[in-house]
Amino acid sequence: MDVLFLDSSDEALIRRFSETRRRHPLAGDGTVADGIHREREALRNLREIADHVIDTSELTVHDLKRLVQSHYSAGQTLKPSLSIISFGYKYGVPPQADLIFDLRFLPNPYFVPEMKGLTGRDPKVARFVLDHPDSQVFLEKILDLCRFLIPRYQHEGKAYLTIALGCTGGKHRSVAMAQELFRRLSSEDIAIQHWDRDVEKE
Repeated sequence: MDVLFLDSSDEALIRRFSETRRRHPLAGDGTVADGIHREREALRNLREIADHVIDTSELTVHDLKRLVQSHYSAGQTLKPSLSIISFGYKYGVPPQADLIFDLRFLPNPYFVPEMKGLTGRDPKVARFVLDHPDSQVFLEKILDLCRFLIPRYQHEGKAYLTIALGCTGGKHRSVAMAQELFRRLSSEDIAIQHWDRDVEKE
């Protein structure tokens, strides 16, 4: 049996209860925060024995679906699973990430007027990012690291690896690099998925 525990920050839970205008079932005569505290105490032992913990604080329902599918979908259980996430540091680091790489050392297309309003999915922006010599060196190093780590994680019983690539806003550099990393690793014998967490945010 595999135990999956879905967690979230207090702030995110309070926001969700506020949006639905519902009381926490364990709040009694207290606040939502009181109910959350009681719930955490009641579930403490379950969280400790969980095989996987996913922090849903910054996930949409679609992101959560992708994560769960990547871990449990039929046909993927015999293969190691790799998730590649692009994100913006201004929105916080993805809590589910195993490895985090900061791409803010690369030139930023945001400061090129004709690229500011585009994203790393645009071929022009992708070329700008990927044509930089440091991008190519980085890609080779991270590819080597992935090929080294994935079978070793699998050997130790860890069936999946989540890699997060971050830049300032999560729109240009991280998106282009995550897209290229996904492309290069797609030919490997792994179950792989990729999504851009912050590309649509303002």
